[in-house]
Amino acid sequence: MINVDISVLTQIVNFLFLIWAMNIVLYRPIRKILIERKEKINGLEQSIRNLNNSVQDKDDSYALGIKNARSKGQKEKETLMSVDQNDEKQLIEKINKKAQEDLAQMRGKIVKDTENVRKLLLNEVDTCADAICQKILGRAV
Repeated sequence: MINVDISVLTQIVNFLFLIWAMNIVLYRPIRKILIERKEKINGLEQSIRNLNNSVQDKDDSYALGIKNARSKGQKEKETLMSVDQNDEKQLIEKINKKAQEDLAQMRGKIVKDTENVRKLLLNEVDTCADAICQKILGRAV
């Protein structure tokens, strides 16, 4: 049989005192450190989320800026190309017109020179014909 005497009561008091002392000396500081660590980790996780959101926003903004710049560049390129094509057409027309004028001048000069040469040759044909006749016949014609 178990005798319940004062030693059981002292053991209970001793047990309760140890729990109270360990709570003050050991458990509260550890719980406090764990709570601080948890708050710090939660704060860091929130900072990470905020930074990720900020990075994502900046990345989206950057991508949008690149897209807008490319479309603007493409429009400017098309505009410049159409202007250049018009300038090229005008330049080609100007060159063709100048070439036609030069060709017409050359043809006129060739016709004029041909007529001059023909006149000179007609004058010389008579002289040459007389000279040939004199040589063939051996006498003056």
